[in-house]
Amino acid sequence: MKHSTLVCVMALTLTIAASPNGNGQTPALREGVSVQLAATRNAVAFPAADDADAWIITVTADGSLYFGVKPVTPQQLQEEMRITPHRRDARLYIKADGRSPFVALKQALRAAHEDLFETVVLLTQQLQNSSPPAFVPPQGLEVGLGLPSANATVVQLEDSSSGSAFLKVNDQQIPWSQLQAAMSQSSLGQSRKIVVIEADVNLSCASVIRVVDLSRLIGANVAISLAGL
Repeated sequence: MKHSTLVCVMALTLTIAASPNGNGQTPALREGVSVQLAATRNAVAFPAADDADAWIITVTADGSLYFGVKPVTPQQLQEEMRITPHRRDARLYIKADGRSPFVALKQALRAAHEDLFETVVLLTQQLQNSSPPAFVPPQGLEVGLGLPSANATVVQLEDSSSGSAFLKVNDQQIPWSQLQAAMSQSSLGQSRKIVVIEADVNLSCASVIRVVDLSRLIGANVAISLAGL
């Protein structure tokens, strides 16, 4: 798969005031674990991710998991979520390094699903088409967990012998350049567009997030299949 994935480093910081970065942006002020977020074009703002009591799961490049800034195993993550108070209407945010193996993200999604979350927000680095504002709130893409009951377009990401991902849309293999068109064609006539992503656990999170991003471009709701874990 020949494409470049831009990333942005979110460093471990806890400050009272911050200077603008090289792009003229003032980053959000929130303690966290350093990761390189996958770049997207269709993310939306989720300023509540900066709240002091926001739940954030981090997946690092080597697949390690953190609940807040506390390192956890997949089993410990579910227990931490069970015993930590939070508003039931609050969102869960996942900050996954674009280079991390999808299996680690899938473990975090499984823990979220077991804790009765139906959706989560994947935090990303939003590419700017014009001069960015002085302050940029956290950006992300919302995804559903599990399989919806309605008819859906199924996008399969499979690991190739070269270690990159190749695509199938409803079991038909296509190049990445045709993904958006194929999903749009599959969704014709549907009042509610739904895309379900089934991905090989050995692939990078960036590949999965790229499909989520393109799905949002066509106005589809996105769910990630948790089967096979």
